[in-house]
Amino acid sequence: MSKFYTVFMFLCLALLLISSWEVEAKLCQRRSKTWSGPCIITGNCKNQCKNVEHATFGACHRQGFGFACFCYFNCH
Repeated sequence: MSKFYTVFMFLCLALLLISSWEVEAKLCQRRSKTWSGPCIITGNCKNQCKNVEHATFGACHRQGFGFACFCYFNCH
């Protein structure tokens, strides 16, 4: 019985350690600091965010009466 208990506890500990390694990276959103004018083509916004602001990606989103470019970064 104690052998079974030891193996069971070892497997539980291993599962706990493996699941803690799979932490999902959270994304933070902020309006682009380098984009000017309305954001019409999301692909252009994405390229600007990735190449100039070193973000994970970017997209056009509605803000007020128009569309603005928002960049997404990994939160720290």
